[in-house]
Amino acid sequence: MSSSAPLIRISDLKKIFYTDEIETHALAGIDLDINKGEYVSIAGPSGCGKSTLLSILGLLDTPTTGEYIMNDSPVENLSMSERARIRNREVGFIFQSFNLIGDLSVYENVELPLTYRAMSSAERKQRVTDALERVGMGHRARHLPSQLSGGQQQRVAVARAVAGQPSILLADEPTGNLDSTNGEAVMELLSELHRDGATICMVTHDSRYAHHADRIVHLFDGQIVEEEPGAARRDAAAA
Repeated sequence: MSSSAPLIRISDLKKIFYTDEIETHALAGIDLDINKGEYVSIAGPSGCGKSTLLSILGLLDTPTTGEYIMNDSPVENLSMSERARIRNREVGFIFQSFNLIGDLSVYENVELPLTYRAMSSAERKQRVTDALERVGMGHRARHLPSQLSGGQQQRVAVARAVAGQPSILLADEPTGNLDSTNGEAVMELLSELHRDGATICMVTHDSRYAHHADRIVHLFDGQIVEEEPGAARRDAAAA
């Protein structure tokens, strides 16, 4: 883990939704650092603000107030086009519902985000091939998502996320649509990526999966109420 400035630093982050004169405080003053190479799990019950926080971390949403610094640069007030550029280059998303495009092949799904960059077709091909091999899906490159199991679709989604070589992987309930066997397989895949140096922030309400991380951040009613080491860090400390 790097001893330099954190990859992500958010300070006194608040998100308020206004509807019919009612204020809903989804996030109520969040302070959180995520270091390069760290695996952080954000855990808590439904409605506690986990997905809102992840959307802000991934520049899909903006905070009402507060500071968000990524790679030493403030990002909370960037323009839409600047946010899109950073999302494409710095953030890899893994969604609960996979979000694959049904009429594109596995290969094309992984390649699509790379087409928005100034990148040669040869480099795109190399990155897509490497990413699919990394998740064990190279042999399915020509298949459509409908020809894959849920676990296989999520592996393709992980390949799409890592092909761009992002600064951070954001996983929103990545096992939510999977049975326990496929869920464990996807969690092991994320752990392998982390061991290879990936920075990961995962949202989950399942304590079994939260403990795969280095650090577990517990959220409740939009606030961080507790932090604890994950199983891997506890095992290392006990050794």
